[in-house]
Amino acid sequence: MLYMKKISFALKNCAILIVLLGSFIACDKDFASIESDIINSGNATHFDTDHELYSVITYNKTLGPVQTNNLPINMWGVFKDQRYGLTTANVVSQLNLPSLNPDFGDGTELDSVILTIPYYSRAVDVNEDGNTVYELDSILGSEPIKLSIYENNYFLRDFDPNSEFDSPQQYYSNASTSDADFISPSQLEGTPIAVISTVDINEFTPNPNPIGLKDLDGEITQVLTPSLRLKLDKDFWQQKILDKEGEPELSNQNNFADYFRGIYFKAEALEDNGNMMLLNFLAANAHITLYYTKDPFTSGDDRDESSFQLKFSGNRVNFINNEFEFPLQDGDAVNGDEKLFLKGGEGAVAVVNLFNGDDEGNSPELDQLKANNWLINEANLVFYVDQSIVQDEEPERIYLYDLENNTPLIDYYLDLGSTTFPVNSRTNHLGRLERVDEDDPESEGVRYKVRITQHINNIILNDSTNVKLGLAISGNINIESNTSQYGLLTEADEFDKVPGSSIISPRGTVLFGNNTLNEEKKVYLEIFYTDPNN
Repeated sequence: MLYMKKISFALKNCAILIVLLGSFIACDKDFASIESDIINSGNATHFDTDHELYSVITYNKTLGPVQTNNLPINMWGVFKDQRYGLTTANVVSQLNLPSLNPDFGDGTELDSVILTIPYYSRAVDVNEDGNTVYELDSILGSEPIKLSIYENNYFLRDFDPNSEFDSPQQYYSNASTSDADFISPSQLEGTPIAVISTVDINEFTPNPNPIGLKDLDGEITQVLTPSLRLKLDKDFWQQKILDKEGEPELSNQNNFADYFRGIYFKAEALEDNGNMMLLNFLAANAHITLYYTKDPFTSGDDRDESSFQLKFSGNRVNFINNEFEFPLQDGDAVNGDEKLFLKGGEGAVAVVNLFNGDDEGNSPELDQLKANNWLINEANLVFYVDQSIVQDEEPERIYLYDLENNTPLIDYYLDLGSTTFPVNSRTNHLGRLERVDEDDPESEGVRYKVRITQHINNIILNDSTNVKLGLAISGNINIESNTSQYGLLTEADEFDKVPGSSIISPRGTVLFGNNTLNEEKKVYLEIFYTDPNN
């Protein structure tokens, strides 16, 4: 009997505990849901909820040459922005030996040399033949361009000799290593490497179709995702690689890097327009492969087939040339600008000064907010697109970051990432471009909504510094999670670095700033809060 009473008493205590926990959870849900579609200032009964608009100063900052060595993604091609003008991006990359002192065998005969770099693509359908249909998602523009490939004759050194070889060498978008050291095009454009392919490199546009690899009998043995795939002149590679067997040039990677200084990928516009590819040179299936045959081990047998694969590793640099339709200028840091001109690559970003803070981030407006003792449910910055200027190819994402520390905001790390679909990654914090017709990805963009709730809570509750923020367009939001920002050739006021995800995109947009006369499109900091005192 005593045992049963103890069980009854324990169960009763458990029941009380569950009720108490339920009440805490219910309260937590009330706080978290305020100003949502379910609970808002019009129907909440337990709390006094409301929202306020706070001052934001936003102004333009132009970028000079940006550091572009060893970006995670590279641009190659020509892009015509109807507002900003023409951008041309070229790439130079070193190659890496798969093995040192390679033994190619006896009686080698080079059969073919194939360059392969996969496009960014996604499977969207299966056709009636059961084959996968792909869509290219990192190709900008659709007009043909001219492509050329050269042996690079400029040595891409690892360390800066001006730092007594203590610091890595930086390379910049204007083909320089410093204010006084420029790389000559004649050094980059060494021996031309002929392309022997059905692809017309004089009028090139990327092909979205998968690539079927066939055996000698014409049977498809492997299918590649859509890729830049070119057949190269084998005489060049016979002399450059196979004929060097046993020589010092192939004995170690340092010798090889000096002997064969890499490949220069050049793009040229045709009729003031073109297309631009975003390419991952570090992808597992990005390489130059030499296919050859050699004498068999046993006399009388068929010749052995073999291959030698060179990867795009080591130093790799993007060179970017802009032909702007109008000059980009720095803005008004005191009053803010009417419009914000954001341009990727060697372009322009904006500064966002919350609460019109002073050099230390302090302001009377912020002091009053802290004194209110409110519970902050949500804080948003909303940037409207100026469609009277922007015409097409709008960036799907923009990126807001800590300008003082060159890092993402805390809200970035608290949001969900997606490596499968980067365009949908961390959209709770950095919302995608909202369009007039959400079902039509080509319709006009309306606005970007950036949620910075935890950033504001840290300022109010944890006494974090109200730092100035940077605003840039982004080619891939995910890059910022594991990549440090990149330097500028000439450091500007407030700026010494720029996000990598901004460098890898040529796109641009124009947003309304705080100093516009259009009150409906003016940027504010909007804070939804609960006042626990009422």
